[in-house]
Amino acid sequence: MTAGTAPAPYARAAVPVDGGELAVGVWGPDAAGTPILAVHGITASHRAWLLAAEALSGTRVIAPDLRGRGRSSGLPAPFGLEQHADDLARVLDALGVERAVVAGHSMGGFVAVRLAERHPDRVERLVLVDGGLPVAAPAGVAPEDVPAVVLGPSLQRLGMRFASPEEYVAFWRRHPAIGPWWDDAIADYVAYDLVGEEPELRSSADPDAVSVNALELDGSAGYAEELEALRLPIDFIRAPRGLLDAAPLYEPSVVAEWAPRIPTMRVHEAHDVNHYTIVMTDAGLRQFLPLLDPKETPS
Repeated sequence: MTAGTAPAPYARAAVPVDGGELAVGVWGPDAAGTPILAVHGITASHRAWLLAAEALSGTRVIAPDLRGRGRSSGLPAPFGLEQHADDLARVLDALGVERAVVAGHSMGGFVAVRLAERHPDRVERLVLVDGGLPVAAPAGVAPEDVPAVVLGPSLQRLGMRFASPEEYVAFWRRHPAIGPWWDDAIADYVAYDLVGEEPELRSSADPDAVSVNALELDGSAGYAEELEALRLPIDFIRAPRGLLDAAPLYEPSVVAEWAPRIPTMRVHEAHDVNHYTIVMTDAGLRQFLPLLDPKETPS
């Protein structure tokens, strides 16, 4: 697998799942070799993987909009990690894929782990990009307040309405972890997320789906035990800055605690990126894309 210079061909697919159809983006649909199944974060969509997929023009990259997000936002509950994992297995079935390298960013890493647990024959290995390791709930925060505290502006926008696309862009450009790195790929991501009609435009992400998943990131419901039991190759890469371009999602001490508990996991440190720019900028891609090729080692 090598990064190409020309953008990969892109197509959309609609995959039947419980309750309707899951929207899926596919780059390089005719590429040979083991495909990459790319799983986005908690309020994101498959367009978060645009730069990565275009850089991997010789590889088939399959990126769904998870249930409750993007063009899959109309799908009904349940929205839990296990349901997401089963939806992804349906995607692989529909696209004729027996096994894939599964890359998960943020909450997508948790979905990737659940996929490996529930459908182990479908996953060759995992690449967890600043996600997938349990995130402890902030001390003293009531469970119902955890999503707002952890996600900040990303959750706030789900209850907002915007009079125009320009107003939505302005909201994102004020985001401390995204605005300073604004480029065409981020503009594409933001435009795709906007649905509805003026002056009642809104994010495509379903607040109920997001809230359910935010409460699952602490490793409860058997997740931590299943993560420890995995024996397939896992690469985890940590972003040094978090969702607000400040404190990281994972302190180094948390990663150090988990590393010996997962003997097949290699840990990598990214440099000078935050939780979003690790996947949505060239500076981030240079650091995590090599992990998708076992013959290469990131700098």
